[in-house]
Amino acid sequence: MVSVSERMESLRDRGQCALIPFITAGDPDLETTAKALEVLDRSGADLIELGVPYSDPLADGPVIQAAATRALANGTNLDAVLEMLKAVSPKLKAPIILFTYYNPILNRGIETFLKDIVDAGASGLVVPDMPLEEMDVLLEPAKAIGVDVTLLVAPTTPKERFEAIAQKCQGFIYLVSVTGVTGIRTKVENRVQDLLMELQSVTDKPIGVGFGISEPGQARQMMEWGADAVIVGSAFVKRLAEGEPHQGLEAIETFCRSLKGAIAE
Repeated sequence: MVSVSERMESLRDRGQCALIPFITAGDPDLETTAKALEVLDRSGADLIELGVPYSDPLADGPVIQAAATRALANGTNLDAVLEMLKAVSPKLKAPIILFTYYNPILNRGIETFLKDIVDAGASGLVVPDMPLEEMDVLLEPAKAIGVDVTLLVAPTTPKERFEAIAQKCQGFIYLVSVTGVTGIRTKVENRVQDLLMELQSVTDKPIGVGFGISEPGQARQMMEWGADAVIVGSAFVKRLAEGEPHQGLEAIETFCRSLKGAIAE
């Protein structure tokens, strides 16, 4: 299993920007999620972020919140997500990054949770509601077991915290491009370029930009501004949810290829 760090460094060495799609597990159902992971894997995704549905998703905008609500209503839970992932992960080349809130980790126990996600085939983790000052309880066992924990930097993050976050981050640094929650936006703010430059001045770790990127031109802009990865969520979740499952799968395949084409040198 290729780690998040290894994949990011390999792409950077070749001068390539990574494409990281996000989908919500269980929307519309876990069978479709498994097919979607395979579709994204063969359509240009370098890594894939898989959201575990949660009842109180603080960082998620309306599209992903609605997807999580539908998934939970269908009975999707962490055990079912991991069972699905364990079956499909051997078929995938792209490392899987689980996106989850801290409460499910705490409920299961940190070391048990980490072991379970590794057994299922995940190699990365994003936990958006865990503050930096409390991250060591997760970062240390994660490093020991081989899970890269990606930390988030927001436009509101004080500059003096950039370096502290960068030092603890594993895999890559997740730069949130907007103040607020995830969602589809018509333009990416110019200050993202300044934030990228500020981060690059304190770390040489790869930087991925997400939240609000919803079309190939925006992905291209992020690459040209110096991002090492482009993370696209709501635009994939929205397409996968529209129409019958086979139509959603066709839609995300076309979209994934268009994004990859936009950031290919």
